[in-house]
Amino acid sequence: MCSLPVFILLLTVVLAGNAEQIHSRLLHVGEYFWQDYFMLRADMPTPGCNPNPDIARELVRLAAEAEQLDELDALFESEPFNPQAARESLQSNRQLCSDKHQLAQQNQLRITSAVVVFRTLETGIAFFSLYAFEMQRLILLLMLFICAMTCTLKQQHIAFKPIITRHDHVVSTMAQALANGLLLVSAWDYRKSMYQSASTVEHPGVYWLLILGFAALIAINLYQLLRPKQPFKAGGRWFHALLAVPLYVFMAGFAANYFFLIEGHWAGLAIFFSLLIDQAGLFLNIGLYIWVGMLLKTTQLGTLIFKVFTPWRLSAELLAVVAILVMALPTAYTGASGIIIIAMGAIVYEQLMQAGARRQMALATTAMTGSAGVVLRPCLLVVLIAALNKEVVTDQLFNWGLKTFMTTVVVFFVFVWLSKREKLHIAPVHEALRPSARALLPLLPYVGVVVVIVAIYRYGLNVGVDEFSAPIMLPVIILGLIVYENWNHPWRRQGKRQDSSSGFECSIRMASSQASVHIGALLMLMALSFVMGGVIERAGLLSDIPTSFSSVWLTLSFLGLALVAIGMIMDPFGAVVLVTGTLAQIAYNNGIDPVHFWMIALVAFELGYLTPPVALNHLLTRQMVGHEEVAKSVLKEGHFWYRHEKILLPMATMATTLLLVAVIPVLIGLWR
Repeated sequence: MCSLPVFILLLTVVLAGNAEQIHSRLLHVGEYFWQDYFMLRADMPTPGCNPNPDIARELVRLAAEAEQLDELDALFESEPFNPQAARESLQSNRQLCSDKHQLAQQNQLRITSAVVVFRTLETGIAFFSLYAFEMQRLILLLMLFICAMTCTLKQQHIAFKPIITRHDHVVSTMAQALANGLLLVSAWDYRKSMYQSASTVEHPGVYWLLILGFAALIAINLYQLLRPKQPFKAGGRWFHALLAVPLYVFMAGFAANYFFLIEGHWAGLAIFFSLLIDQAGLFLNIGLYIWVGMLLKTTQLGTLIFKVFTPWRLSAELLAVVAILVMALPTAYTGASGIIIIAMGAIVYEQLMQAGARRQMALATTAMTGSAGVVLRPCLLVVLIAALNKEVVTDQLFNWGLKTFMTTVVVFFVFVWLSKREKLHIAPVHEALRPSARALLPLLPYVGVVVVIVAIYRYGLNVGVDEFSAPIMLPVIILGLIVYENWNHPWRRQGKRQDSSSGFECSIRMASSQASVHIGALLMLMALSFVMGGVIERAGLLSDIPTSFSSVWLTLSFLGLALVAIGMIMDPFGAVVLVTGTLAQIAYNNGIDPVHFWMIALVAFELGYLTPPVALNHLLTRQMVGHEEVAKSVLKEGHFWYRHEKILLPMATMATTLLLVAVIPVLIGLWR
């Protein structure tokens, strides 16, 4: 239902980002063909001065004016009228005016039809790019609420359990209506307080969109209570139904309790919710990355990549290591581990199950698919860290991030090797090499499409693939892959008519529909994470922390535990903002190198996302593989490790990595 408006908004963001690059290139092209092109971008008006004045008459006029002012000038120490100086000034002005007329005439002669066409295109693209940039806040809010409404209608917000029984439906929907009502009250008070303040209200549409958005969510909740669309299972327990309440609802309720009852600050919820809007460009990029993930999911690329490893008959443990390695690159480009789980989690889980993996291990691997790659170039999270902390730069972080990534992979391999039930196996090289090489052939056209598009950007727009250009380039690249697949589809090669369930339009519609659900769920959670960060900050929960510790080991122990705890309750982007103003300063003051600290923070965050009771990455995994698959993984007998492997394996891997990343650099004196 909402796939079209979401597609239009996402496409607008992509076009605006590309328009900025295209405009920059057009300016260079204009300067190449027409020297001083910047002077031709608009018609130069004819100067209003007279290029041929009567110098003698002007001198007479100036002398008369000087005589009339003699009496007034006598009160001050001023020089008498100098005819020679006046003549020289008039001649200089005449020459200046003549030059202006000559320049205007030359400019008019140089504006040919080709210039008019080119500058119309160039200035039009510039206007679109600037206008889209000015409208970023409104675009983000529209996207947020349209996607949140879609997610609410489909009842797929991030929660500890899905809505299964009627009790789940009633409790979850009523809790959402209450939370959205609290947010609505806060947004109304926020708007009222802004208009009552003496400051100028900027972006007034933002406040109305907040109000209308929360009101629309309440209306959907009430409608679902009165007329539920699907039959739910009978029975259920009311207390157990609380697990079906979305996480953002718990956050909103906790924050409202603090702001409303303790501080009496009714606008507090909306103010910190709006911090998401202040970073509109960043969170629009997150929306793009989720869309890229859903687009990628509609292609055969993931399946084809794993087919390359099929001839090697890898044991499930080795294939799990391969999955961590393969998924690291898309994780780095999508910016967060949760996004790659949404995009590729189902494929990873399916391939591991086909390789004979234990269900628990397959779920564990899927949950931490992207946890290792968040430290690699060009991860958006690392870019945000460098933007907020002048003590570090992206090159430093990415350099040490590669070492951290390799450490995580080695640790993961050690744990799956220690917990294996059968001997690790791999097919002989002489048996697997040729089939594996043949499986690479279908990937070559995909590589060709990527190379062509990257080359167009590189040589046509002078833009390379990095952490800044990736959000606008990746959608174009994936759309190019979808075009190729549609062109190379079997129904086209066989001369048959296109199936209604396939084709370019169907892929875009499906991807946009799925993306709208995940964008709504994730952005609502992120926005309320900012609110929770505001509560932590204003309540002074971190203000009582000592600014100095007796030893570096005590400092590292405290920081590690605090960062994991923050990762358990906040999304990565909100956590970075909170930590930058609190724990980061404590680390710097206690002699912890900034790069070292942020490596610890990134690993600790990932450990938090994999640690109960919230374990966000496990919740996302359940959404992608299905509640039924997770339910099948429950074991009542057997070794403790295997019964809880989906939780223990990721936790053990990331906790060991955190310990190594935190301790080894200090032991070897790397940062002193």
